[in-house]
Amino acid sequence: MKTLKERPDLWVEERRLYDAMGDVLICGVDEAGAGPLAGPVYAAAVILPRELELPYLNDSKQLTEARRELLYPQIKEKAVAWAVATASPEEIDEINILNARMLAMDRAIEMLSPKADFALIDGNRNTGIRCPNETLVKGDGRSASIAAASILAKVSRDHHMMDMAQRYPEYRFEKHKGYPTKLHYEMLERYGPSPIHRISFLKKFYEKQK
Repeated sequence: MKTLKERPDLWVEERRLYDAMGDVLICGVDEAGAGPLAGPVYAAAVILPRELELPYLNDSKQLTEARRELLYPQIKEKAVAWAVATASPEEIDEINILNARMLAMDRAIEMLSPKADFALIDGNRNTGIRCPNETLVKGDGRSASIAAASILAKVSRDHHMMDMAQRYPEYRFEKHKGYPTKLHYEMLERYGPSPIHRISFLKKFYEKQK
């Protein structure tokens, strides 16, 4: 893991926008859980105070679970505004995961109070996002506010899947968080899909079982 001194300056993108637009509220937006076979897709939107220093803030995928859990309450406490939203397994099956990701992101942005003037969105898609925005490929490693959003989305989803592990203990969600692991497929073979599985994600799996 990189030391604090080796980490990139995560405020470059926000500074560029502040220079162009003045004193505006910029939110970073990211999602978690596009790939799992079960559970909602989560998205978060975060407006951080300008130039906020949060030790170890980085793309959630570059952090240990313990570090994410440590940063999670700090981000919520220090943010100007934050919001977490979801798109359900049923919505994912109905409109597909790409559109569900955008739906969850748009919901998170719209929940912010105060509202964002502009959104920095991780990735290269912004279909259906109503707030003025710009996409940023690999933005969770380039923008402080997107990095913060990636952590809130990831930790919120992990917490939800731990709750689902209590409700549906036979699927061992606490082990794989719904991702397509060998253990998860074994549980699906044994018990079939649960009410929180994404049926559209299981079609190929069940075709192979025939």
